[in-house]
Amino acid sequence: MLSSAKPVVREGVLTAWNRKLHYYLGLYLLLFLWLFCLTGLLLNHGSWKFAEFWTNRQQSTYSLAIQAPAAGGDLEQAREILRQTGIRGEIEWTRARADANVLEFRASRPGRIFDIKADFAGNRATVQRIDFNAWGVTRVLHTFTGVRIGDARNSRDWWATTVWALSMDAVAAGLVFMVFSSVYMWWAQRQKRGWGLAALALGVVSCGVFVAGLRWVG
Repeated sequence: MLSSAKPVVREGVLTAWNRKLHYYLGLYLLLFLWLFCLTGLLLNHGSWKFAEFWTNRQQSTYSLAIQAPAAGGDLEQAREILRQTGIRGEIEWTRARADANVLEFRASRPGRIFDIKADFAGNRATVQRIDFNAWGVTRVLHTFTGVRIGDARNSRDWWATTVWALSMDAVAAGLVFMVFSSVYMWWAQRQKRGWGLAALALGVVSCGVFVAGLRWVG
């Protein structure tokens, strides 16, 4: 009687680990990728009415009593004002300081902005609060880095911003691994190398057109 059992094909250690990491890392990155795909679409199509957030914002202004912080740098004084008012967020500098007794800055977080004007002489802080809906939160997450190119004054000063930025670095590194992992699995299948090379060449040409070719388009 002939056995119908198929022969067991043993994978190499590298192949086995590559496959496992590809599966589980892909599952871990799934929601991150969906988030960036969705927010990329929203940024690319700002006229979509269903995702409108700015016109639907909620805005309020209030005043709080504060104690003038000790003399020091703008950042240290801004942090002290945030501590006294109970506000948490990434500090942004929106204008140059012209009066030592007045400090104006912004504290922002995904979905919420606080524009703060602290009057040290009057021991009052005026706060304008702006709240966005869920669409506004997702849009902000796409570009929420805490830094601006060419603006050394605005740097990350809130721990949550740093954690988010490091998470995005990890997502980028994970995608790089996923790409090389896919290339490794594809190359191991000899019968699919031809179509794979065609797809790879098409992708390289398409990307090259946007990276280098658009500057020459009239």
